Amino acid sequence: MTGHWKVRLEATAFRADQFPLQDVPEIAVAGRSNVGKSSLVNKLLGSRLAHVGATPGKTRSINFFAVESSVGPFRLVDLPGYGYASRSKGERNQWSALIDSYVSNRASLELVLHLADFRHGLLANDTALQDWLSHLELPLLVVFTKGDKISKGARRGTLQKYIRDGLKSVDVPIITSAEKGDGIQDLRLFLEGYLASGEQQPSPAGSPEE
Repeated sequence: MTGHWKVRLEATAFRADQFPLQDVPEIAVAGRSNVGKSSLVNKLLGSRLAHVGATPGKTRSINFFAVESSVGPFRLVDLPGYGYASRSKGERNQWSALIDSYVSNRASLELVLHLADFRHGLLANDTALQDWLSHLELPLLVVFTKGDKISKGARRGTLQKYIRDGLKSVDVPIITSAEKGDGIQDLRLFLEGYLASGEQQPSPAGSPEE
């Protein structure tokens, strides 16, 4: 079993110069604004550090959570949600630039957890995110949220359908529920195993070629 994680909020960055030093491995969490990202991050960390807002898409910063685990220290990096139409174009562009500055230039980034709503699968902007991260040669693991909204009997078939439809993931996607706690332990165990394997060494990822 995975050991207890000791966690704290290390940094809240609105600009690239506010990012922490690249001294430990980092695992980023990305997903649509209404995918339940903050709830999942809190459940995974075992602490209510991530702000769960009433309005999806309100978070404008990148939040860095320092984690002490049984396999050593790492950071869980909560990226702003995307795809929320009520925000102004200027705000959306600003967020995109901040996320781009992190993802494209962060040598310590070892894995991206791509959160998607299990009821809907990968939508158009989810696929666009996958294509972009693949272009940057960044590994990602699909993590489905709100798994409790699909009956247990239908989950396997639903998962297999999404896999057949096509998705990029370093392993079989993990189905989670922040409300019920489903899949959280499996996700923790996967992350510790991934970090302990040392097979995915961070390497600088350049910006997409013109």
